[in-house]
Amino acid sequence: MRLFPLAERELRKTMATTTKIHLTTSEKPAFFVAPLREESAKKASELLQENHEKHHIYFNKEGFHNHIVHHLLTLYALGATPAQIQDGYTQNAGYQRPPVALDPHLAQDLSNPATFAKHLGDERHYRDYLLHFQREIDAKGVAAVLAEYLFARDKRADDLLARTFAGLVHPLIHMGFGVEFAQPAIVAEGLAQAATHDAWIGAFLLGAERAAEGKRGAGKGATLMQLIEEIRGNEKLARAARWEDKNRLRDGVIGRAGKEMCELAAKWTVDSDEELERRTAEMIDASVFFSVAAQKPPHTPKIDFFYMHSVTSSIFFSDFLSNPLFPRDARARMLEWKARFDLANYASRGAPALAANELADYVPRNPSDGWDRLFQRVNGFSSDDGHAAKLLRGIANGEQAWKRLGEEQRKGFAITSAEQWWKACAMGMDGTETGGPRWVRSTGFEEAWKDVPLREEGNRAAPQL
Repeated sequence: MRLFPLAERELRKTMATTTKIHLTTSEKPAFFVAPLREESAKKASELLQENHEKHHIYFNKEGFHNHIVHHLLTLYALGATPAQIQDGYTQNAGYQRPPVALDPHLAQDLSNPATFAKHLGDERHYRDYLLHFQREIDAKGVAAVLAEYLFARDKRADDLLARTFAGLVHPLIHMGFGVEFAQPAIVAEGLAQAATHDAWIGAFLLGAERAAEGKRGAGKGATLMQLIEEIRGNEKLARAARWEDKNRLRDGVIGRAGKEMCELAAKWTVDSDEELERRTAEMIDASVFFSVAAQKPPHTPKIDFFYMHSVTSSIFFSDFLSNPLFPRDARARMLEWKARFDLANYASRGAPALAANELADYVPRNPSDGWDRLFQRVNGFSSDDGHAAKLLRGIANGEQAWKRLGEEQRKGFAITSAEQWWKACAMGMDGTETGGPRWVRSTGFEEAWKDVPLREEGNRAAPQL
């Protein structure tokens, strides 16, 4: 059975298959605390297998995502103990739904493109799509399946790739974990999750891509920070999202200013392989910066829940840079889509002012806590569902990507020192431990801050850890 044909030798050691999750400490995540623990690999494998077999990919009928895969793999990468991994699972397993019923005949018929297309976007068919992708990977290998279903640039692949960016990029995150940790079962889960999401974001992503074709090679492209400033200066874009919108990205930014958003996002392109590393680091830098700089003094600093997903999904692009499962043109295309999603995501929360001093002048609650201590804190954060741990790992990976570039290459970046990367990580952790909600939701709107305490009150609300 061929799993990852282009990385077959390494994966033979793991015994991971499309139905069995198996971690061995030989994984090479984009960011991890070395050395990976053997006992934690065993515990995470056991619990991820249980999750794979016993839980649906959505924990309610509104499409809220099961984050157990993301959470446990992040804890494993950050050096968590088996007990901490077990605690993370126990805290979040109780509210999961059992798997939906499998229709074996439909699963077989999904090899027919018409049948495959007919049931897209329907979470009731998640297990049917899962079995389909498991069979496809067993027969062809992960690289061939990704090439056919995501990267082929035909109607089906473009549609499924767009769905991968739906649902606050959760299918992308899920598939990214499967690729990063070399787990075919999790890749299959991610593809099936994408197939059961809607595709409305494709109008924006494909529209921006078409608009970009006339701009390629026309000189040095705009930076993400320049484009964020353009959003703030464009009244239609900056005010497109409204507090009362059910979905501020879909109904606000894309619904009211879709043409303008496409035209602006099209200005960010990756025109050569030589740009990939720098542009990846730029994307991470911008996503972290707008997440930490969008604050509302005198309220306690909090990270926006929606912005956070731009950070937590960014880490996989560091892996995609060199992963043989991704053809070169696919790396550039996915990076463009990710950065354009980030721009629309920024606009969707009211396009708030970004204050560089909020990061530069930030004083962590525990100033002596270095990176390792921050990871220890989040590994022991028992009320987390994975978001806090993923945020910290995403920021830590961003610092690594930043450090790999020279000073000249970092021109135009928003985060200007290693200390600021550490402060961003500390702010992310601190915000979950102070009073009020762990996250602010839609930071650019006054209403989002009503339950967030003032800074002195927030500092008194929770003891120093």
